[in-house]
Amino acid sequence: MTGEKGERTAAVVLAAGQGKRMQSGVAKQYLLLKGKPVIWYSLEAFEKSPVDEVILVTGKEETDWVREHIVDRYGFKKVRAVVAGGAERYHSVCRGLSALDGQDQRPDLVLIHDGARPLISEEVIRRTIEAAREYGACVAAVPVKDTVKVADGDQFAETTLDRSLLWQIQTPQAFRYGLVKGAYDSLMADPALQKGITDDAMVVERTTNEKVKLVMGDYRNIKVTTPEDMTVAVAFLDDLKKM
Repeated sequence: MTGEKGERTAAVVLAAGQGKRMQSGVAKQYLLLKGKPVIWYSLEAFEKSPVDEVILVTGKEETDWVREHIVDRYGFKKVRAVVAGGAERYHSVCRGLSALDGQDQRPDLVLIHDGARPLISEEVIRRTIEAAREYGACVAAVPVKDTVKVADGDQFAETTLDRSLLWQIQTPQAFRYGLVKGAYDSLMADPALQKGITDDAMVVERTTNEKVKLVMGDYRNIKVTTPEDMTVAVAFLDDLKKM
């Protein structure tokens, strides 16, 4: 997003997961959702957003196929590179950030998004960009609706958490580029820091003193993980068409 000060915004879109819980021979990000691959919806949202460029991270054996059958076929002009991901999510993010680092003009801000969240909206993208510009680090999230309990080792309820303080984290997660790149460099240099990492905010929290701002996401911004999620995504898309 080239702002008043000439700031550039990039997005790293992750599509390297195998999606074993989908119970399909096709990776979840390439399954057809109302006639388009799941990953198409995320890329289309960023194509229409103020983001300047996109790095798409895929499986090692899929980069050529994705360039031809996704990027070129659907004309995604903002996708500047398709790079191979790694064994874990944080490896894939690191490779996406490195692809940005190798360009002539590094971005000022970067959004990191799971390609298996096809219902990301331009409004949420804009909110995370604005929050990253103001706070340096932010994540899209929604307040938890359900009661959440902590279980003991035998699956008995041990305690009930205060729901008013709980948020369900989504993507995109947005950061000043230098902040998140430095955080990932620190993470990759120390294997002890890598244990239990599940999102980008954890990387920043674990390796820096920066606070991560929670930004209102969208309850429709679900992650497609199981066959039931595909059914829900179709319903949400149908509802959005009516609006």
